[in-house]
Amino acid sequence: MDKMIERKERAAKLVAYLKDTYPKPKTELHYDTPFQLVAAVMLSAQCTDKKVNEVTDAFLFKKYKSAEDFASADLDTLINETRGITFNAAKAKNLIAAGKVVMDNFGGKVPKTEAELITLPGVAYKTAHVVLGELYDIWEGIPTDTHVRRFAIRFDLTDNTDLTKISKDLEALIPKKDWKYVNNGFVLYGRYVCPARPHDCDSHPLTLLWPPAANIWPKAK
Repeated sequence: MDKMIERKERAAKLVAYLKDTYPKPKTELHYDTPFQLVAAVMLSAQCTDKKVNEVTDAFLFKKYKSAEDFASADLDTLINETRGITFNAAKAKNLIAAGKVVMDNFGGKVPKTEAELITLPGVAYKTAHVVLGELYDIWEGIPTDTHVRRFAIRFDLTDNTDLTKISKDLEALIPKKDWKYVNNGFVLYGRYVCPARPHDCDSHPLTLLWPPAANIWPKAK
């Protein structure tokens, strides 16, 4: 069988499970305002949602609510306020710069297109599509994070390791109407059912759909 056809059939089975199990895509990051979501997703890169929520709940989002709040933040203060977040100094710098771009170019409102969102410092393909889906129910791409990357490789849905290239591979395999279920589904499945460390997962629901995945354990980037 052609490799592309085989992958499409396998992807269809996996997505059917994710769609049935996690039918309402919703991030576990906490936020009250649109720009807080942008900030939370930016902070979550190479960091757990749990840690991000600890920092944002305890203080950060009580002080910074809008793009204007972040744009006017003092860098040294923001770095101190994001301690515990991976690469927090670089992320703090990007948060301030992104706030300024939203204020200067988009009237203080989080934009609704990938092309506009990726003009924000610290925002690339993944972040842009998480924000579009979560805020606006716009699913124009499949965001690939560490969970999606791991399962795309384990279930042989891609030959790539680059996150954006994996997104494009998945988008070629999966009908657009189902794109919304992929990131959220794999994230929750990876977080609560099948974690990254090698373990016996022969009986896990997705592995039962394609048993070879039980022996494929990709290295983290």
